[in-house]
Amino acid sequence: MKNIKALFISVCLLTTTFSAQAVLDNRWKITPNGSISWKTIPQNTPHCDHIEMSGKQISVVFRYEISSDGTFSITKSLSWPQLRTIPNNTHASLMRNFSWNPLDEITINHQPIVNDCIEEISIKGMLTVRSSHSKNSTTNYTLIREYLPSADKPSLIENYSLINTGNEAIYVEIPTTEITTYTDPNKGVNGAYRIENKIDRNGNFYIQPGDTLQFTTSISAYNKEQKAIRVDGKNEKAQRMALVNEWTNNLVLETPDEVINQMFAFSKIRACESIYETKGGPMHGPGGESYYAAIWANDQAEYINPYFPFTGYKYGCASALNSFLHFARFMNDEWKPIPSSIIAEGIDIWNGAGDRGDGAMIAYGASRYALARGNKAEAKLLWPLITWCLEYCNRNLNSDRVVSSDSDELEGRFPSGKANLCTSSLYYDALLSASYLAKELGEKESIAKKYLKQAQQLRRNIENYFGSKVEGFDTYAYYKGNDVLRSWICMPLTVGINERAKATVDALFSKRLWTDNGLLTQAGDKTFWDRSTLYAIRGIYMAGETLKATEFLQYYSKTRLLGEHVPYAIEAWPEGNQRHLSAESGLYGRIITEGIFGIRPTGLRSFVLSPRLPENWPQMKLKQIGAFGRKFDIEVSRTKPGYLQVKIISGSQIQTKTIKEMQSISVTLK
Repeated sequence: MKNIKALFISVCLLTTTFSAQAVLDNRWKITPNGSISWKTIPQNTPHCDHIEMSGKQISVVFRYEISSDGTFSITKSLSWPQLRTIPNNTHASLMRNFSWNPLDEITINHQPIVNDCIEEISIKGMLTVRSSHSKNSTTNYTLIREYLPSADKPSLIENYSLINTGNEAIYVEIPTTEITTYTDPNKGVNGAYRIENKIDRNGNFYIQPGDTLQFTTSISAYNKEQKAIRVDGKNEKAQRMALVNEWTNNLVLETPDEVINQMFAFSKIRACESIYETKGGPMHGPGGESYYAAIWANDQAEYINPYFPFTGYKYGCASALNSFLHFARFMNDEWKPIPSSIIAEGIDIWNGAGDRGDGAMIAYGASRYALARGNKAEAKLLWPLITWCLEYCNRNLNSDRVVSSDSDELEGRFPSGKANLCTSSLYYDALLSASYLAKELGEKESIAKKYLKQAQQLRRNIENYFGSKVEGFDTYAYYKGNDVLRSWICMPLTVGINERAKATVDALFSKRLWTDNGLLTQAGDKTFWDRSTLYAIRGIYMAGETLKATEFLQYYSKTRLLGEHVPYAIEAWPEGNQRHLSAESGLYGRIITEGIFGIRPTGLRSFVLSPRLPENWPQMKLKQIGAFGRKFDIEVSRTKPGYLQVKIISGSQIQTKTIKEMQSISVTLK
């Protein structure tokens, strides 16, 4: 499998690192049905790309290629998170790479299916490929391939439709195909696993002109003793698309920018689909052929869990609560750090990078999640974890009263000193959220005041310790002694620390950090991670630099949605070859909820709203928001220069306020 992946990466390397020209010449287009489509033409081939999709028991990375003659090939890299291998570590999901093409088994008019010309590829929760074959008057047909993961089964689904577009009947032979493989019993936690490749239909068929023959193939894996799975391709597609529609029809963004709207809709698919039904409960996993049936203090607790309440996706919220309860198992009286990751369906841990500031990540994510979720019972359940993590951070303040840690979320890939800006910024925000939450839970007034006072002091400490002139910008040194610009200097902006906002924004989008691929992790290097770019764009909106933030959001969205590697936010490059890790899509979503609309939870039913309506947008709407225990909409429009009209619509109740641009308002839902 590694050799196949390496070959694919080497072939695609030039096409999956972007350029400004690629954005201008968008390969993909948005269609009226909400998908993106690429109508292949010779000038745009050859081309190859990869995309990950997930269900509750399977994840698949499709690597597909269109050759210069218009033909199509695909490999499928499958991961089964619940089928654990030995050693049962972070990466121990059963994984297999298949180049099996079921069409190789089938003949049409006694001839193999070869040289069908690809006409269109489209993506919306599944990969659809449309091709045609015109050999002569008796063998003309259209072939539609649909690739998708099962919503709840450990199965990859491939639906095929053969449409006779000629004037005479065509004759199709489909042999009985069932390939069964048993894995090495010594390499499985539960012994041997069974992998089955099946075609659900066999026999001889005549397709009359205008008629369609449909069949489904599948690849499934399960415990050897488990009863065989029966796959209904039509039903599997319906279940998958019902979920996709649920995700896209809640938390709906409406702006004059079609690309941002669509990228936001797609980001919810990737953010919400990657939750696995493990014996340790629902676990959101990053994916990327490496990270399944496990949780991390950054990807889950910090990045995506605070976002799930807004999506209204109940299973997403269940996974968030479950992850926090797993972390809570490791609270201790000795004040040892909570592990960075809980792996193998919850039975083991990983803390190979030491304390990465995980306590701050968890406190930040759990307190924001509890407020946005609007469920008092859940908030009470999470309160002990939040307060433990806050006290842990307090006990790890150094002599300059900022938080010490062994590393940061990049786990030593780049230097982070003995105390980094990211950890202290997260701790600051967590203290603020805890002060709000204490009031909601009826805690003593002194507790809320204590957390607020600690936050105020920490803000001063962050300025004194990290505030610095770096490469000519009055911004932040990421750690003591850091003298080159780092992308994570954006963190204070995302938590409302604006003392150095202008210089920090200028530094982030200077030639030293900003590239065609977003922010470099460190000036002068070549590595980029989307997560810091996504944080930065959010922070720049929050700092009030709306024009600049929108320019870069538009550029980023076009690149990721319509460029050469689509359609989701990615992890990094060169590491991982731009995998579609799922929590990054949650970070994209938070640009909208927290950046453009400026929603900052302050209670179980309340929030501060700081809308940033771009100058050339007359209005924007965020509809079917699921946070704060309510369903509600936010509409923002420009009434006259310098003023905005804000509507909060919750059922039959409408709150309308007119505010100055850059002004914030407090909102309480009834």
